Amino acid sequence: MNNRAGPFLWNLRQFSTLVPISSTVRVYPLEFCRPKNVYSNWNPRNLLNNFDDRIQSSKRYLFQEALIFKSGDDDFQTKSISIVTVLTVYRLLCPRRLSFDSKQSPVSDNGLKKISFHHEASNEDVLTKKTKPTPINCRTLSQECNSLSDVLDTFSKAPTFPSSNYFSAMWTIAKKMSNDQKRFEKQLMFNHPAFTQLCEQMMREAKIMHVDHVLFSLHAMVKLGIPQNTLLVQTLLRVVQERINECDEKCLSVLSTVLEAMKPCKNVDVLRVGLRILVDQQIWKIERVFTLQAVMKCIGKDAPIALKRKLEMKALRELDSFSVLNSRHMFEALAAMSHRSVVLLNECSKMVVANIHGCPFKILINILQSCRDLRYRNLDLFKGIADYVATTFDIWKLKQVLFFLILFENLGFRHTGLMDLFVRRVVDEPGCLDMKSIVSVLHVYSSLNHFYRCQAQEFLDVMASALTSYLHHIPSENLLNAVYSFCLMNHFPLAPINQLLQKDIIDELLTSGDVERNVHKLHVLITCLKLDDAYFQKAVDLALPPRPSTPSRPNAKVAEALRSLLGEGSFSENVQLPHDYHVDFEIKMDTNRSQVLSLSDVAGVTSAADTQRVALLCVPRSTYCLDSTHPRGFLAMKVRHLKAMGFYVILVNNWEMEKLEMKDAVTLLKSEIYSTEAPPTADVNFQSTH
Repeated sequence: MNNRAGPFLWNLRQFSTLVPISSTVRVYPLEFCRPKNVYSNWNPRNLLNNFDDRIQSSKRYLFQEALIFKSGDDDFQTKSISIVTVLTVYRLLCPRRLSFDSKQSPVSDNGLKKISFHHEASNEDVLTKKTKPTPINCRTLSQECNSLSDVLDTFSKAPTFPSSNYFSAMWTIAKKMSNDQKRFEKQLMFNHPAFTQLCEQMMREAKIMHVDHVLFSLHAMVKLGIPQNTLLVQTLLRVVQERINECDEKCLSVLSTVLEAMKPCKNVDVLRVGLRILVDQQIWKIERVFTLQAVMKCIGKDAPIALKRKLEMKALRELDSFSVLNSRHMFEALAAMSHRSVVLLNECSKMVVANIHGCPFKILINILQSCRDLRYRNLDLFKGIADYVATTFDIWKLKQVLFFLILFENLGFRHTGLMDLFVRRVVDEPGCLDMKSIVSVLHVYSSLNHFYRCQAQEFLDVMASALTSYLHHIPSENLLNAVYSFCLMNHFPLAPINQLLQKDIIDELLTSGDVERNVHKLHVLITCLKLDDAYFQKAVDLALPPRPSTPSRPNAKVAEALRSLLGEGSFSENVQLPHDYHVDFEIKMDTNRSQVLSLSDVAGVTSAADTQRVALLCVPRSTYCLDSTHPRGFLAMKVRHLKAMGFYVILVNNWEMEKLEMKDAVTLLKSEIYSTEAPPTADVNFQSTH
């Protein structure tokens, strides 16, 4: 008797951890809704009493659900049990799996699924393994199937546990396809009759399968484009929330990758918070740099600064074990959580430059974008990337080189060799640029104030001709941006300017888009046409709203040094000039620039030809190209216009003045003001062109 009753009593003991659940709403796996669960009052003593009243009809999944046995006559001393009722119960622990003889087929009795089998005294709990479908893993599925529909066909013939293998196999197959083929296969997948069944089975299995299988399924679903607001995806998110403490390092990596790819929603946000807590507790146990970087990308820019610093310290500890790939991806990881670690970035930059050859285009672009987002400036890194692109110029597409130039411009970096190569290519192939590329090229070269001396005029003519060919359908703001760039470079093509000055286009610019920026650029255009180009002096008469005044505070240290050097009343501060220009300090000298005239002396001078106006501009580092004294486009234009108004211009670098003692600052200003040498000129085309 003990041998015969043992299996039943064992199952009875396991039931202390189970709660029967019945679903009170219909489940639509691809609709966003939540089933309402009703928990029955549970009393182990009532297991055999009124048993038939408590169970509900359900489908039989031997690999998924716990089973409860009840003999037909409540006699447990008989030699065999002929009928077994299958009750759907979520298995919270992991009791022993039960198998049945495949020769016995299910029969229906009062709406319940039943199965007959023989239990002999000599048998174990598990009678046979023949009824279980042969397990099939993801790798085998992906090798045997050629399409997503093939995987679903395999599932419909003989479903096996876990269902995660089918989703993972479909993603493994899909990621090898082209974009068009992938789009077509996904549509077939959604329309396949077995897809809904697979989704339903996945939801039923989610509670009992290993958490890594749940995460791999969720990752595959996100990559396959299953909508995030479906019941299937939201159910898996809830399951992962409940079981997040079961995650090991591998699961942390997968979970981080999944959350990074998902849009914010309630369940995603809650799971991200849970991930932060888990990472904070287990950060020192992470062994793989790849996992660490995946977590850094996922935790978000709004993560606590203490957690960001912990991740930084962990990365610094693992620095000696960084591979080249780890170093390349660290830029993106730090940018994703908006944390600038200069020490870490410097070390990674060295490894990137040392192993730059063969680095893919996408990774180089990600590195530069991350440097821009983190406001990290490393001249050696930028020069290493630019030198590599210039050396291998012929293997890159022109648009790829343009992407590099745009990012270099964002960083304020001017690589003359690469920019000259690009100019030569554009001049040799005038039709190689589309409309957006033309606007971008003009912006880059005007912002960095770069001219290839050998072909400067030819380059400007080619760009003007290319822009003219798109005038019939170019958007107004793009046209304004292109003409503004030409103005910075002191070049004035007639057709684009005439098109821009039409009343309907001006009205559109003043009423839509970024109006303040448009007004500023139109003012610059009018100023350039009046000061640089005689052809338009009388033709342009636009009524533009005034530009907002920007308060200017002259450098206090420079003012004090000028008082020490020249005395009170010998210079003016914050002088406002025509065309909305102003200078920080103005000094009036004789024509030989050997003597400074006091303001009272200037009033007595009858002829302005006897004086030289000197403008001192206190400029920040950002007005120059990175780590150079080459002025950027707007500063070069301002210097050009001040010279046109009769000024001698002196540029005073704010960051250099702050480092000097007052005595040294006075000496520096004296050498600049009384210098007989001509000031350095920017690489600007000073001759007006049409």
